[in-house]
Amino acid sequence: MTYVMSDIHGEYDKYKQMLEKIDFSDNDVLYILGDVIDRGPDSIRLLFDMSMRPNIIPIMGNHEYMAEYILRMTNVEITEETLKTNWNEKLVFAVHDWYQNGGESTSRAFHKLSAEERAYMIEYLQEFSFYEDITVGENRFWLVHAGLPNFHPEKLLDDYLEVLMPFTTTNYDRTYFPDRYIVTGHTPTFMIDPAYDGRIYQKNRHIALDCGVCHGKSLGCLRLDDFAEFYV
Repeated sequence: MTYVMSDIHGEYDKYKQMLEKIDFSDNDVLYILGDVIDRGPDSIRLLFDMSMRPNIIPIMGNHEYMAEYILRMTNVEITEETLKTNWNEKLVFAVHDWYQNGGESTSRAFHKLSAEERAYMIEYLQEFSFYEDITVGENRFWLVHAGLPNFHPEKLLDDYLEVLMPFTTTNYDRTYFPDRYIVTGHTPTFMIDPAYDGRIYQKNRHIALDCGVCHGKSLGCLRLDDFAEFYV
């Protein structure tokens, strides 16, 4: 079976409960559409668990995009040279923005790791793809974290600027394609339509998966084979 999930935000226990609920096995595939980290208590633990599972496919969210850059730039010995080359104005502003968006707990946990574990974690974040184009049964799905920048119906996924995909807001009132689904996270579903508060949004050939777990709501997961919804 093929599953999709998004915006776990460090809620390791709920992530594990979800894997148990869907009876996730080596024969299944799970796509996680970004924002695995930050805000919640166990981001690094969650990333390590995911990295040990070859059938979990991670997609880059805006939180991972920020984290990879900042952790890579700060994971160096502090010398006069690195203070000049790494700790520039761009990095200072990026750290401030990341911390404002829940990254401080992730940063603290990361810097408690051994040098080998830190290198491993940065390498894993660099493996996140920006999108996936998959077919399950008779249905085609485009998986991205947030949206398709400068959308045009004749564009291929390869035509979009990847680095904007974790940040571009989807227009959920518009049907982008009649023959495929756009699957996203990023925007909590209660902000798309209050009727979907804490639930997966399925409308206009859109599937939105951020059920607001970091807002005290549900963690959602969808099985693409039959569109069955699961909640923790």
